[in-house]
Amino acid sequence: MTTVELFSTAFFIALINIIFIDLILAGDNAIVIGMAARKLPPHVQKKAIMFGTAGAVFIRITATLIVVWLLKIPWLLAIAGTMLVYIAYKVLADASDHETIEAKDSLWAAVRTIVIADAAMGLDNVIAVAGASQQHTILVVIGLLISVPIVIWGSTLFIKLLGRFPWIAYAGSAVLAYTASHMITEEPHLLPFFADKPILRYLFIVIVIIGVLCAGYAAKQRQREHNDNRQSRQAAR
Repeated sequence: MTTVELFSTAFFIALINIIFIDLILAGDNAIVIGMAARKLPPHVQKKAIMFGTAGAVFIRITATLIVVWLLKIPWLLAIAGTMLVYIAYKVLADASDHETIEAKDSLWAAVRTIVIADAAMGLDNVIAVAGASQQHTILVVIGLLISVPIVIWGSTLFIKLLGRFPWIAYAGSAVLAYTASHMITEEPHLLPFFADKPILRYLFIVIVIIGVLCAGYAAKQRQREHNDNRQSRQAAR
């Protein structure tokens, strides 16, 4: 997999990519933090969010650096890229239910819930950020240090923006699909197939992006029709 020069234009483009990817994917994690701390008194909530976020960021950075190293193992880059294609689709198609996150009424119990839930839900972030980092550990650390606090303290605004401007979710899904397809084409075992055929490589990337967006849009339409039908049945009772 090719690497980018430190603090070059490609470096900053990759950094923006990481921040945007984490903003798109971390909405669920911000909701988890709110759910876990909602029973605490307001002054304790801030401590729970601060300590929980610090623990989550540490685990996220460590896990991502491990994945960056693992991606050097043959075929794992292609496998991770394929998983990321599904994650890109899930951004548009998934309707997550967060009511299963238990609220805690003590500081350290809430912190523990936040850290464990973030670690359990953070696999998509880890794979996406590892793929976008292009093997730069500095990119991983800077990107997560910038984006995670933004998500924690600006999650309400970002969720409102997603609701008001649905195209943001599609843009995020497209960035993920691009990262995923780029990872697949950078797999060392597939490089001989793509390296001498740039048109084929770009065509593959475009097909993956369009396929993910179309599949996600279709899933959203089915989900909307299902919700409309359910509301109609409830109104008829």
